Amino acid sequence: MYSFTSTVRYSECDEHGNLSIVGLVNYLQDCSTFQCEELGLGLEHMRDIKIAWLLAAWQIEIERMPRFGEKIQVSTWCYDMKRTLASRNFCIKTADGETLVRADSLWFVFDREKQRPVRIPDSELAFKTDEPRLDMPDTKRKLICEGSWEDGKRIVVSEQHLDTNLHVNNAQYVLMAQQASTSGTAWRRICVQYCQQARLGDIICPRIYRDGVAETVALSDTDGEPYAIVRLEA
Repeated sequence: MYSFTSTVRYSECDEHGNLSIVGLVNYLQDCSTFQCEELGLGLEHMRDIKIAWLLAAWQIEIERMPRFGEKIQVSTWCYDMKRTLASRNFCIKTADGETLVRADSLWFVFDREKQRPVRIPDSELAFKTDEPRLDMPDTKRKLICEGSWEDGKRIVVSEQHLDTNLHVNNAQYVLMAQQASTSGTAWRRICVQYCQQARLGDIICPRIYRDGVAETVALSDTDGEPYAIVRLEA
């Protein structure tokens, strides 16, 4: 298990003084990238062997959001690694050990030269640990869009949306889905399926589906093919 501690910053908070949704997702993905760097398997290593770890799916459960100034510990561990897919848990706790957030995620290795997913290289097996999986439902690799729907405002991908892979950062899709929602609900469970990569200048067309239990936002290209699907549950 890898952990780091932090204090929730004002710049990471929403209008209520709680850690924002995008701030939360950033903490989780920062934790995994910090672990990569500590193990010598970070950005420079991935550039050298021409791979990238890409996220296939999230499942995030929120007990409560940490507040501005609150000290937190963010942890992650890879509990399973198959031929082409790695499974990773995350949690955020208070300094007193209260669990605020739990998450499960599915990852795969993308070969930059071949432009396709490949078998996990032996070097990446260092991530696998013996910590057990959190007691959470199975993380779905495919999310279904159903119920009544409406179109949201189109988004043009700009530099602020991009990460070091030059495509839209994982957290930005969640932010786009949250902004497309009009309910104002405090979401307690977030599931995400990543489908394809959006790049600078691409147009993202949100479509919001409501089924009475949750809102599912399909963030698609102009042909209707999703970049990501985000399910928001109260």
